[in-house]
Amino acid sequence: MGIAAQDKTLLLMRHGKAEEGSGKPDHDRVLAKRGVRQGELAGAWLREQGLVPDLVICSTAVRTRQTWDAVRRGGTRAEYVEYRRPVYQGGAESLLETIREDAGDSSTVLVVGHNPTMAETTTLLSDGDGSAQAHEALAGGFVTSGIAVLRYAGEWPDLEFGSCKLERFHVCEE
Repeated sequence: MGIAAQDKTLLLMRHGKAEEGSGKPDHDRVLAKRGVRQGELAGAWLREQGLVPDLVICSTAVRTRQTWDAVRRGGTRAEYVEYRRPVYQGGAESLLETIREDAGDSSTVLVVGHNPTMAETTTLLSDGDGSAQAHEALAGGFVTSGIAVLRYAGEWPDLEFGSCKLERFHVCEE
């Protein structure tokens, strides 16, 4: 079995809690203090679980950039970080295409994005496969700081809806 046949890990994370009613354009909203803490907790959890991304694909929105910064402060590092506007603007199809194009040889990819795209993409990629407990947790809502852990066996350019298993769904709160 070559490297291409090994399981890959896709982590889909919704940004931390953002400020409410700031009067700013949506793209420019910042994290609330709670959101910063959620990001730090997410970074610690990812490190503790051994879920270290080779690549982070992050929305260009301020709150997702701040979430990734907080995740790093929590102890998770990545070799490469790419900021992609389609993660902010697009839906599940657009996100799928971004992952296909950007993931390259990465074995673990973390996407920091927004809802409803994170929930929709997780549901479409796993199509009910994987942990019943994880699917039940996801059914409760893809809340801020939620992280879906998906397993995929294949090449990233071949990633399709229904080709992953949802292994875990974790929410980073104290």
